[in-house]
Amino acid sequence: MRKKLPLIIGIVMALIAAYLIKVYTEQQRQVIIEGAKKKMEQIQADQVPVMVATKDLAKGSTIGKDSVGVIIVPAQHVQPQAASSVDRIAGMVTLVPISKGEQIILNKLMSVKEAVGGGSLAMSTPIGKRAITIAVDSISAVGGMIRPGDYVDVVAMVTVPVTTPEGKQASQAAVVPLFQNTLVLAVGQETAALPQAGEGRSKKEARSESPAITLALSPQEANLLAFVQEQGKIRLSLRSPSDAKIEPVQPSSWDSLFQYLVPHEPGEQPKVKQKEKPVEPEPGTYVEIYRGLNKEKIPLSK
Repeated sequence: MRKKLPLIIGIVMALIAAYLIKVYTEQQRQVIIEGAKKKMEQIQADQVPVMVATKDLAKGSTIGKDSVGVIIVPAQHVQPQAASSVDRIAGMVTLVPISKGEQIILNKLMSVKEAVGGGSLAMSTPIGKRAITIAVDSISAVGGMIRPGDYVDVVAMVTVPVTTPEGKQASQAAVVPLFQNTLVLAVGQETAALPQAGEGRSKKEARSESPAITLALSPQEANLLAFVQEQGKIRLSLRSPSDAKIEPVQPSSWDSLFQYLVPHEPGEQPKVKQKEKPVEPEPGTYVEIYRGLNKEKIPLSK
């Protein structure tokens, strides 16, 4: 037995060493995997979509969905004013020739505001869209500063049905986001730049006589906007010309306002006060009184 003892110890030490090597190898593999995953996430975060021409476009060509495509490129390779949405440039006209694979730059296109200068409202409405007019006041239209060719977000102030903790139906005011990145076709009768001084009405007069704004929406969106306009009030928020991003926006109400003003800790659910259950009297210590179809229990005093 003493002769086998060194052999047994050697085998045990070899097994321990093999196990430790396996654990170390697994740890290193996990480190490599996590590093590769973080590197890939960093690469993806530094890449953005950009529109490019899928064929050679001559000067005066109309931009359509079949003539442009989207590719993902590193952010540092995106040219200034490069378009990132086909909806933003669809229907525009090229001012210079654009080669296949070249990024679509906004300053190489004729904007809608410039294109509608001598045309009708129908001619300036993009293909697949419908021109629908809504009545707004100066405050709802960003102080009257919205102009044809701008892009806006449309929100509605409506009354929505809610269910109370008691199970009853009630109404609550809410602001509901409707559409984002919506093209403004006209402001009142204005479908192009305002006339210069000495060419008729002044800018102040033109803006004060423009209580209606015409938007370009899809047929379904136009129907929804017409319905919501009858239920409440429409407001517009102006977007930057270079911002075409669509972001998820939740409806706003008293509840969301209080949650924003008094936020809870991350991961903590907001505390909701539970409705206290009525205390049932002990059997034999009350009398039942019926009033029509309603039954009421009256406890007896001891």
